[in-house]
Amino acid sequence: MRVLRVEKLVPGGYGLARTEEGTVLVRGALPGEVVRGRPTRRKGALFLEEAEVLTPRPDRYPHPLPPTADLPLLYESQLPLKAGLVQDALERIAKLPFPLSPIRPSPRALAYRTAAQYARHPLGGLAYRLPNSHGLVRVEEDPLVAEPLAQALRVLSLWPLPVEEVALRGSLLEGKVLLGLIGGSPEALKRPARALVREGFAGVVWAEPSERGRFRGRVQLLQGEGTLRERFGPLTASVSVEGFSQANPLAAGELLEEAQGLVAGGGRALELYAGSGLLSLLLAPRFREVVAVEIGKEAVRRGEADRRRLGVENVRFHRGDAREAARLGAFDLVVLDPPRAGLSPGVRRYLLETRPREVLYIACNPATWARDVGELVRGGYALAFARPYDFFPFTHHVEVLSLLRLG
Repeated sequence: MRVLRVEKLVPGGYGLARTEEGTVLVRGALPGEVVRGRPTRRKGALFLEEAEVLTPRPDRYPHPLPPTADLPLLYESQLPLKAGLVQDALERIAKLPFPLSPIRPSPRALAYRTAAQYARHPLGGLAYRLPNSHGLVRVEEDPLVAEPLAQALRVLSLWPLPVEEVALRGSLLEGKVLLGLIGGSPEALKRPARALVREGFAGVVWAEPSERGRFRGRVQLLQGEGTLRERFGPLTASVSVEGFSQANPLAAGELLEEAQGLVAGGGRALELYAGSGLLSLLLAPRFREVVAVEIGKEAVRRGEADRRRLGVENVRFHRGDAREAARLGAFDLVVLDPPRAGLSPGVRRYLLETRPREVLYIACNPATWARDVGELVRGGYALAFARPYDFFPFTHHVEVLSLLRLG
């Protein structure tokens, strides 16, 4: 067993300590803490197994948190660490000494999540899946989920559902919750679904388990509503249990509002990785034409429904991969909100070849964002604005809102 002092927080939510054998990554350990454990090499890196905190930080959060919460600090202490992850990525990866705007905190530090997934515990009830393992920890309560989901958890704790997992999607605007049941037989679940709607769920959806991920196989509405409406700042949009929408709508609304004010407006705008097209709908009054590109059929369907409900005529949804952008021509503005892997080489090449005046880039991974920003700056763009946003308190995750302009 080794005793180590953690130096800093690094991407992935690990504390970093140094030994003669190299750096050691410690999950759940915080900068300045002294820890003890067994260094073990996995996948080319050293990790501290059986880690025990010997000297905790005085600002370590004193109350129980779910195992997904890998930043157990008082909230005001979390924000500098998150901003530091973004600044470090910008300087180390992009090689840009650019001053970030101050990090925007989440409007709620607790009870902020309106989406969550849990495994069914073999002894009954629901459980968290432990990171990087098959272990399960029973859910008693989850302080990170919003009140509609907390109430749903209390109901589900009494139901022995024959499924592998459950997914929840709530709406702060409507105070309702949709339930996704993953696994089991849809026929056998129809009667429980009717009873769960009587218990207060707005709708129940069944999904076939798939190796490609949740809701990537067959999906069937068993009972009730398939979508809810949620407010994201200046816009009201539809959300579903099987489709992606930001899990912290209050924080996402603030980002959308700021993003709207950053761009200059113009003739044509393109949103890649558009999801249900929130930014396209929001930016529509500033442009003659907006094209939203999204590969997910369910997200496009919701986006089209929102477009019709809001009476937006100049937004066009294109169902396809972001790498197909070259077929759509040139635009004054390109909006990007990619997954954690960041932009594909083809998308970066498209931007450097067509050279839109502005690129609005929203990122959920500072490292891949910094890689992409560095390449765009080397290709003639200037970083005009960058601000970290905290969508996920008590975790290492941090979003970035940024704007690049042709230099």
